[in-house]
Amino acid sequence: MATIDKKGMVHGTAGSVIYREYRGKNIIQGKAKAFKQTEKTIRSATEFGLSSSAAAVIRTAFEPACFFKDGTAAYRSTQVVYRSILNNVTGEKGKRDLHDGDLSLLEGLDFNANSKLHEVLQMSHSVSKSVDGFVSVSLGSLDTLTGIKRPRNVSGAYMKHRIRLMLVAFNFREEYYENLGFQDVDLEGFQSFEGQVVTFTEKVPQDCLALVSMSLMLYSTISQTNEKILLNSAAFSPCAIIGTFQSEKPSDYPLKEVDMEPSSYPGREEKISEMFYKGNLLMLGLSTCIGQQAVIISKITRVKEVVPDVTLNKRVYFNR
Repeated sequence: MATIDKKGMVHGTAGSVIYREYRGKNIIQGKAKAFKQTEKTIRSATEFGLSSSAAAVIRTAFEPACFFKDGTAAYRSTQVVYRSILNNVTGEKGKRDLHDGDLSLLEGLDFNANSKLHEVLQMSHSVSKSVDGFVSVSLGSLDTLTGIKRPRNVSGAYMKHRIRLMLVAFNFREEYYENLGFQDVDLEGFQSFEGQVVTFTEKVPQDCLALVSMSLMLYSTISQTNEKILLNSAAFSPCAIIGTFQSEKPSDYPLKEVDMEPSSYPGREEKISEMFYKGNLLMLGLSTCIGQQAVIISKITRVKEVVPDVTLNKRVYFNR
C-alpha cells in the first residue's frame, strides 16, 4: 500500500508500481522481476560488480585530492571503469580486470560534476612517464585573474589558489594501492604563472597501474592569525584524472582469496593501503556460478528417453 507523507511525497507500493523519494522528487518504478540467469548474464554481472568495486577503491584513494564528491560520482566512475574493461584487448568476459582495460577512458573523469576541472581551471597540461618509472606533469601558463572560475561572490585577490597533483599506484590482483605522493603549486592572489614541470620522486612499480589527478583548492586567510581556511565545498571541489599508465608487468590472477598484509612489502609498509576490493572473489566464484546454472538448466531440459515398440504389423502412435 502506498502512503503520502506530510511533504506530499508518495511511499510504498501500489500493484506492480513502487513509489519512493529521491532528492525531493517522487520516483515511480516497476517492481523487479526474477529472470533466468544464463552464462552470459552471469559473466556480465561479475564484470559490472568488479567495476563497481574497483571504482570505489579509486574514489577512496584520491580523497586527499578531492574533499567533496557529488552525488553521482559513484555511478559515473563505475561506468567509466566498466567501459575501460569492456574495451580491453586481452582476457575473456568475466575473467579480466582493470589491468587488462583501456585506461585512457579514465582520463578526464571528474570526481565532482558540479565543478568540472576543465571548466574551472584554464591551464594546459600533459603527463608522461620515463623509462625508469618516474611520472612528470608539464603545466602550462596561467593567469589566476582570468584563468580560474571561482564560486560566485568569492574574490581571488586575497586568496591562495592551490593546484594539487597526486599520483597513486594500484595493484588490484594483490589488492593494495600505494600513494606515491602529491605535489602542490601555490599561487597567491592575482598573479601570472609561467608554467613548470613537476616530477614525482617515487617511481611506479612495474606490477601496478598508475593514475594521476589534478585538483584545485581555494583558501582564504584570517588576517589576525594568518590561518588558511579551505573554501571548497560540495558545490565547488574540482578534481579529475589527468593521466593513466597501464601496469608493465601485472601480477598473476590470484588462485585463492588474497590475504593482503602491508608487512609483505618491506620498505613500503607506510605508503601501502589495503583495498576493500571484491573483484578477485567475484572472478574466483565465476566458474562455480556457471557450473551451478548449467546443472539447473540440465535438470530443466532433461527429457525422458522413450523407445517405441516397433513390432511388425503393429500400429505405433507418437506423442505430439
